[in-house]
This record gives sequence, C-alpha cells and structure tokens, in this order.
Amino acid sequence: MSQVEKIVSTIVNLFPREKFSSDPFRILICTILSQRTRDENTEKACAKLFARYSDAYELAEADPEDLYELIRESGMYRQKAERIVRVARTIVERFGGKVPDNLEELLQLPGVGRKTANIVLYHAFNQPAIAVDTHVHRISNRLGLVKSKKPEETEEHLMRIVPKDLWGPLNGSMVEFGRRICLPIKPKCEVCPLNGDCEYFLQKRR
Repeated sequence: MSQVEKIVSTIVNLFPREKFSSDPFRILICTILSQRTRDENTEKACAKLFARYSDAYELAEADPEDLYELIRESGMYRQKAERIVRVARTIVERFGGKVPDNLEELLQLPGVGRKTANIVLYHAFNQPAIAVDTHVHRISNRLGLVKSKKPEETEEHLMRIVPKDLWGPLNGSMVEFGRRICLPIKPKCEVCPLNGDCEYFLQKRR
C-alpha cells in the first residue's frame, strides 16, 4: 500500500459517510441546495422541497418564487430556487426528464460544476468520481498529497495517485474529517490520527 493510499484509506475508514439517496434527481437538487450551508439545513430544505415536488417534471413547471419558503433554510434561497427550476427544465427539455449519467452532459446543466457532477456520478450511478470541494482541496494540500492552487488541479492530481475504489468515498469522508479535526482555522493537529504523516503538522513542529 502506498503512502497516499494509506492516508486516504485512514480518512475513509475513520470518517465514513453513507450514500444519502439513490434517486439521481434528488441527489442533484440536494447537492445544489448544500452549497454554502450546513448539512442539517440542507436536509430540512430537501425534505420540504421534495414533499411538494416529486420529480423534474413538477419542478420544471414551478415558479422560482414558489420555492422560496421551502428552501429558505439552505441560504441563498432566491439564487438556488432560480437555478433549481432552470436545471429541472433543462433535464425535461433536453434529457427526457432523466438526469444524465455522464460528466459531459451533467456539466451542461445550468450552474452545475465538476464537484456537483462528480457527487451525482458516484452517489446516483456508482461511478468512480472525485468531488473536490473546499475541504478536499484544503486537506489534500495541507497533508501534502498535492501542491495545487485550484480545486480542478487537485481533482486531476488525486485521480492520478488515489486508487479508484477510494475516489467516491473520499469527498464525504474528507468533509467529515475537515469539520471535526482538520478545521480551516486552528486544526486539531494534536489529536489528529494523521499528524505523523501530515506535512503541515510536521513543518509546524520544526
């Protein structure tokens, strides 16, 4: 086992995250709602939204303003409502009501970037994909797994060095690791199970 595989495996095993759904459309919309908000707020907003609208066809017929109160807890609800309705309409008009199962077509959806697309590919379609958000980008650089300035660069590098079977779980586990131990400010290095392999910690001790 390589050093990279050892580090990533440790994070995945110690900070596991279950797949949260199997419905591609729900995963896509809930991922959009999750941007810049906490998990608990995302869950509340998703539950309210899908209690009213069950699929892309119903949401495609909605007025964005109809979504405001349903998704308010997710933050930035006006922008997210607009995006969700546009995504639903695009899925209905261009993809027959079904969420695409490939990166190229997912990236054609309004406001959908590589992180969201890769989350959908892994959780909905069981495809190996690395979703790089702020947690994954920060932690990968802090540990010394990569040396990159942009999330896209981090994704490309991780794809070269991390075994495919760890690609999908990596995002959720690094998010948990980043929230509980490897905090953006004042990380809890002294209790971190990876401090002996962490470039940031080892440099800090010198």
